[in-house]
Amino acid sequence: MFVTLDDAPFAGRSGRGVVIAVLDSGVHGGHPHVGGVVDGISLADGSNDFIDRIGHGTAVAAAIREKAPAAQMLAVKIFHQTLATNANVLARAIEWAADHGAQLINLSLGTANAARAEILADAVAHAAARGALVISAVEANGKPLFPGTLDSVAGVNADWTCERDQLEIEARTGMVSRFQASAYPRPIPGVPNERNLSGVSFAVANVTGFLARAIEAGAMDVIVRS
Repeated sequence: MFVTLDDAPFAGRSGRGVVIAVLDSGVHGGHPHVGGVVDGISLADGSNDFIDRIGHGTAVAAAIREKAPAAQMLAVKIFHQTLATNANVLARAIEWAADHGAQLINLSLGTANAARAEILADAVAHAAARGALVISAVEANGKPLFPGTLDSVAGVNADWTCERDQLEIEARTGMVSRFQASAYPRPIPGVPNERNLSGVSFAVANVTGFLARAIEAGAMDVIVRS
């Protein structure tokens, strides 16, 4: 089923009152497309500095903010100099986000290592017990990813033909629905799409923005669990 931002329950919503955690390279809260974060932590380098110096996390946050401008955002830095981390850090990040009030945990990444599924499943269960939903990529380069393929995670696939204001809700196969969304982030004026960042990371972010609106509308169960 395809829906757009102009359809109920998303129309006229802004994510007000919703807390979203972005688990990524940090977030540059001062970026005009982000508009600030309310809290954050770095689990990447042992510091308290969650400022993004790679740009990926900020672009992800901006894509979410475009659809949910009134949401509150937590920055959880799990990458430092490269877009790489390990499952232990990722699990800690999921748990920290849930323990600090996140309702949606945006995870624009994943691991293809099935040996790490259990530790990530435990972290996702910890989050669910605190009322948080993890949104994560289902696959990359044809390989299934964890935690995105877990039944209790809102898994996302990239759709390169989907408009950024559209969302495809797939038939539910696990505890929550799966989604397809645009692989493009918020555009940069004067920069063509092919020179901007793109990929499943931004499909995840676009879904998170939609779901923030659904929570504000009190329609989360209809969208995610029906």
